[in-house]
Amino acid sequence: MNEDFVAAVRRATLSTRASNVAEATRVIQDALAGHAISGRQDGTIPEIVAPPARFGPTPFPVDPDADLVEPADDSAKVSARLDLSPTSNRLRKPLGETVRILREGRFATNALASLPGMGLTGSTGLATLPALPEGAQFQTRSFTCMAGTRSYRLYIPASAPNRPRGLVVMLHGCKQNPDDFAAGTGMNAVAEANSLLVAYPGQTGADNASSCWNWFRPGDQGRDSGEPSIIAGITREIMSEFGIERRQVFVAGLSAGGAMAAVMGETYPDIYAGVGIHSGLACGSANDVMSAFAAMRGDAGLPGHTCSRTANGASNPIRTVVFHGAGDRTVHPSNADRIVAAAAPHWADSTVRKESGRGAGGRTYTRTVLVDPAELPVVEHWLVDGAGHAWSGGQAAGSYTDPKGPDASSEMVRFFLSGQT
Repeated sequence: MNEDFVAAVRRATLSTRASNVAEATRVIQDALAGHAISGRQDGTIPEIVAPPARFGPTPFPVDPDADLVEPADDSAKVSARLDLSPTSNRLRKPLGETVRILREGRFATNALASLPGMGLTGSTGLATLPALPEGAQFQTRSFTCMAGTRSYRLYIPASAPNRPRGLVVMLHGCKQNPDDFAAGTGMNAVAEANSLLVAYPGQTGADNASSCWNWFRPGDQGRDSGEPSIIAGITREIMSEFGIERRQVFVAGLSAGGAMAAVMGETYPDIYAGVGIHSGLACGSANDVMSAFAAMRGDAGLPGHTCSRTANGASNPIRTVVFHGAGDRTVHPSNADRIVAAAAPHWADSTVRKESGRGAGGRTYTRTVLVDPAELPVVEHWLVDGAGHAWSGGQAAGSYTDPKGPDASSEMVRFFLSGQT
């Protein structure tokens, strides 16, 4: 999104809240016409700044209509999709509708539908799941608590239907659903090979217009409230039913789901032993839609803002594995660095190792690993060269996958289970 346009929306929002609809209308008109914002006060309306220099002098683009998969080897197509000029039709709404949204305080909800990677276009949500192994089950369930109701899918492996080795909770990205995410990640097959349960909670269109987990809202960033309490409730329900302990429970996700997985690891360290974050953001990176845009661009996030960690979880460090595409134009790769930087201090006695490799699909990667004194990996960071905003090593049967990359599903499960030995 054009920086001036973002600043205009922010100023228009402030003017509307101050009951100055005329000023809000003028600001939006100027922005849509491509005019500079007159009378702007830099101290009141902060700008979205460019990314770190390692990505070159061109400002990191946030594309309101970005697909999750961005071919790194076709710059012409990428440039065509990243048309951020003020005259781009994608940025236009009827002026009356825009002002009405601002007046009614609906900007945060409606703007999320155009958050790249958090409100995605081009996915039908339809997926073809592979046939289940004989004896396996893929159940449809529902969970309700004070915060609301969510349906979820539960994969029960034929290899261990009664005493599974553990549980992985998988949180889908925007414009996805549990079936789509299961098909794309291939996690059920990995779980079958390792005797694991897999739960796929589903976000609803009623709770987010693009079926995104609301990772950026303060009400959905804390313990025992909002969406975290629903996901935790699903997790506890399965743990109780199958007799699974905390050391056997893990949570992972893609994009908005990855950001929510980070929230779950931070707010429920007494439930989850490990977290996998693919193309996501650290817990506390944003507290509204505008700060979400900034964090996705690669800004440092909110100074001093962190998710709430409870005292009973302070002694439970979370083992963390992070995947991110070096060519991600939706969530800046620096967000992966911040996740790792936040996780590392919990493992003061660890040592760092770095290696390079090539996935079966052909993409090269750099893998940075923190190992504890017992030589077990406690933090891993996979930076995949040339990959965009998509599940690395995923299956074409699902949306937003990159079959060329190293297999994130297998590597996450390998990382999770290594802590049980």
